[in-house]
Amino acid sequence: MHVSDFDYNLPKELIAQVPLERRDQSRMMVLDCDDGKIIHSHFQYFPDYLKAGNVLVLNNSKVIPARVWGQRKDSEIEFLFLKEIQKRVWEVLCRPAKKVKLGDIIHFSSRLQGEVIREETEGRRHIRFATEDVISELRTIGYAPLPPYIKRKKSQIDIRSIDLDRYQTVFAQEEGSIAAPTAGLHFTPAMLNSIKAKGIEVAEITLDVGLATFQPVRANRVKDHTMLEEMYTISEDAAKAINNAKKKKRPVIAVGTTSVRALESAFIKDGVKPGTHVTDLFIYPSYSFRVIDRLLTNFHLPKSTLLMLVSAFTGLDFLKEAYTEATKKEYRFYSYGDCMLIL
Repeated sequence: MHVSDFDYNLPKELIAQVPLERRDQSRMMVLDCDDGKIIHSHFQYFPDYLKAGNVLVLNNSKVIPARVWGQRKDSEIEFLFLKEIQKRVWEVLCRPAKKVKLGDIIHFSSRLQGEVIREETEGRRHIRFATEDVISELRTIGYAPLPPYIKRKKSQIDIRSIDLDRYQTVFAQEEGSIAAPTAGLHFTPAMLNSIKAKGIEVAEITLDVGLATFQPVRANRVKDHTMLEEMYTISEDAAKAINNAKKKKRPVIAVGTTSVRALESAFIKDGVKPGTHVTDLFIYPSYSFRVIDRLLTNFHLPKSTLLMLVSAFTGLDFLKEAYTEATKKEYRFYSYGDCMLIL
């Protein structure tokens, strides 16, 4: 199977640039994989597709305000703080990377400066800071780490607060992601309360969304791509709820591809194992799902590992049909866009 098999055409005007006024206003395409039917609905009706005893799995990872502009001499450079790799040392992505050299001192604010101590490939650098509490300053000066297809300028101060709020799920708890688990962006507190009131179990897990989730596929053949690692945590309570549901043949519904990767990675022999681990699991057609029965997800980029994961669940031909239909019906695509429920 070739990566080109996962390509499709999308008019630029269908890429959502701003969130809707209300989170639950999104449209929702429903795919019935058994009947091959496509239903056009809205997310506010999502609870209608759930029944008492179902287990809904959410990724509660919280997005770091990881996008920051730094000053090097007379140049302003955009940085994405990826992760702290040791005390006071962070791995970052920088653009344009060619301007960031070993030994450079980068000024991010009056309280945050760092020295470039290592150059890595693909625009990555290691920066050592004088303070250990980099996160606190990022919360003050950082912007939401929106993907590059959402266009923003540093001068758009008015949109900064909106993005910091809306590029974050209402159930986010564990800070550690550099991208939002976007399928969860549609939920409101009222929606979650109504779901629980129906007798549906809500299990929260954590997968810190990192480079692996949006890493470009540069191989020609799908099987030649290697996923980067991401860390996930599944509590004993969450594992128990999911495993009990599987034993009693009650559906497990994953919210987002990150939840899928965590759950499928944690399955060992006869169930989901609790604990904190790293995963480089790459899901693409021919994968046999062991945990999830249904999936809520957004619309994904062409040739992406996320699109490949979803096509493994639906079948590639049916997914292509659905994406063609979504384009014709002018659904809003990607992070701030509409969603798809796969049954």
